[in-house]
Amino acid sequence: MGVVGCSNDGYLNDAKFSEPMPWIGIYIATASLVCLLAMAADLVHGFRHRKFWFPCKFFTLNSTSLTLIAVAIKLSVDLNTSMPGRDDQLAKLSSAVLMCTIMANCMPSLGSMENQEIFMNIMALGILVITLIINVCMEMGTGVIYVYMKEQVSILILMLVLLGILSFSALVVPSTKSYLEMKYSLRHELASKECKANEKEGKIAVERLKEGMIKYWMMAQTCSPQFVMGRSATCTASGAICLLSAGILAEAILTSYLTKKSFKFCNGQSDYKWSISFILVIQCVAVVVGTIAPAIRWFAAIKFRCPKLGKEGYKKEFTLENYWIQYLVELKQCPLNIKVKNRRCRKLVHSAKNKFLDGCIILQTTIVFTSKVIRLISIFLVGGIFSFCDCFKSLKNKLSFKDTISMNSSGSEVDIDSKMDLSRFVLYLEGEDDLVHLMIANNYHATHHWIQKGQKKKPKILIHLLEGTIMSRGFKGVAEFDNLQVPCLDSQQPQNCWMLPVVTLTVIATSLPNMNRRLIKHLLRAVNEGLKYIRLIEDHLDTKGDFINLKKAAEIVWLGIDLHHKWLDIDIHKISHHKESPKEVLEQLSNCAKKIYSAEKKTNQHLCLKLSPSKWPIKVLAANCMYRISESMLLKYEKKYGHSSEQLFTEIEAIIGAIMGACLTNLEKVISTKCSNSAIEKREKSVRKAAYILGKTGNILKLVEKTTLPALDPHQMESIEEWRLFYKLEI
Repeated sequence: MGVVGCSNDGYLNDAKFSEPMPWIGIYIATASLVCLLAMAADLVHGFRHRKFWFPCKFFTLNSTSLTLIAVAIKLSVDLNTSMPGRDDQLAKLSSAVLMCTIMANCMPSLGSMENQEIFMNIMALGILVITLIINVCMEMGTGVIYVYMKEQVSILILMLVLLGILSFSALVVPSTKSYLEMKYSLRHELASKECKANEKEGKIAVERLKEGMIKYWMMAQTCSPQFVMGRSATCTASGAICLLSAGILAEAILTSYLTKKSFKFCNGQSDYKWSISFILVIQCVAVVVGTIAPAIRWFAAIKFRCPKLGKEGYKKEFTLENYWIQYLVELKQCPLNIKVKNRRCRKLVHSAKNKFLDGCIILQTTIVFTSKVIRLISIFLVGGIFSFCDCFKSLKNKLSFKDTISMNSSGSEVDIDSKMDLSRFVLYLEGEDDLVHLMIANNYHATHHWIQKGQKKKPKILIHLLEGTIMSRGFKGVAEFDNLQVPCLDSQQPQNCWMLPVVTLTVIATSLPNMNRRLIKHLLRAVNEGLKYIRLIEDHLDTKGDFINLKKAAEIVWLGIDLHHKWLDIDIHKISHHKESPKEVLEQLSNCAKKIYSAEKKTNQHLCLKLSPSKWPIKVLAANCMYRISESMLLKYEKKYGHSSEQLFTEIEAIIGAIMGACLTNLEKVISTKCSNSAIEKREKSVRKAAYILGKTGNILKLVEKTTLPALDPHQMESIEEWRLFYKLEI
């Protein structure tokens, strides 16, 4: 018997080496499936949000996706596994085509990356693509790939062109970002001035915000780095190349199945066995799905350019815009900071750098012109179809009088609705002048869409609560939840935030005995709706992080009462069932709070001495708040309401409404800031979210405007302590 791992004759026993190969095939198929699903998700996202340039949200170039791609294209880089059959050879081709599809699909994602990130990802992608190309060439030389030679060579050339397009398109990102950021700053100032003018004119908050939001959306959308990349000539060219590569794969599949005699495949089966069929099917579907987005980008670009070329000629198509080479020119002008003493060496290095960058500029120029030529060729090929469609459309409009009337009426609505000159807020690059009106037309109604979407999900119960409280009693309840006559548990006293008193009062309200459960559920739902916006406001206002622990305390208290009907592990239901009067409930809550406060303060004594009161441990803050509010309720309502839980509940509900209403007066400021203050990559999402919030809270803003607000500065209105001080002084 031979040694372990060796046969009887002493040679390595490799009989079982190929047994795991089908499972490796399944692994490849799974990676391809993940790529397929990610590209499909981006496709659905684009259609759903009517972004027909299809930004990359789920499938971007990063370390994870590059690893997935490396697994998915393993067949193309497999140098020595025998692939005799038709499906084996087609799977080799489909892997290479999938690489092209992914590259074209992910191109807009370059815009959302930082400079360092772009460099690293492009380098990694370049290594992967070059490895694939070299391996496929070796396989064609060794005979591993023995059919579809022309197709393989064509795909490799297209892949190399795509890599060049991606690499040199990445060089444009820094210069376009800085240019558009500069333009955004100027337009932002203009929009801010116009918003202030609207405020002086006395426009209501909702209308002011809507008008400002349309402007900010236009700026955010048109300067979105992914949109800038998606509308570029190189991205259009990548779409055409992607479509061509998919066509090559389709041609290979059809000819191999329909004209079987044209190809002579070898007998036998590859080591991947049955898994090769899974790989081929999944990768073909991935190619089809992945080609849709680049193809639509290409189609949209040539559809727009077709009529323009007829009017203005082709001269503009052969103009190189400065931003394409600006970054390279700037690099060339910057001296290298190298610590070399020898003058000749320094001169040689600088000269080499300049020569290299000159070569890059020539390459960049070549790629841009090639992309524009591809676009022109596409226009020539497809232009006839568009002309036919336009003729058919005009004929249909002439024949259908009713349709014409409806179109005119809808058009007039758009004209009436488009009184604002939004062209001032469209941020575009050199050579994109023709796109301005198209971008306005495509993006104008997006803001209204998100506002309407928000209106469908407005917080009805919260609005009902506010209507029943602040409309009749104003905001005086802000000063009533914490009585200054209540003795402090410590020499130092933490500040109040907006959220913690609201949730603590809710705990007290739900613990009152003999209460209608329907009223309690209604209050809980109203508070739950309101807390979403209070969180948003406090997160925005607490720039220094002074209230982090107070907010955490509020979150823990709310989580306990909302999910488990508990306050810091104390069962509220038991208290409400075992006590007969509100006074007993308040006393027990106060006593429990004092005990927890003392115990936690003792445990965390060193922290409490070192930190400011607002940064004390969470349980200390929650217990202190409960103690003060319970004692304040006892002082104020014991004589007034006696044993009436309903009256006390109504009073607490009014205080909660007043606090939430006072907090929500800051909503306009938060929405405005959300529109304007964000990084260029996140700006579009931020404005969209602001529009959605405006839709949900429009009625609340109108309610707040109808009430009499205290004479506080905008900065003072951010603080609950300032509100309390104002009403205390008023009393």
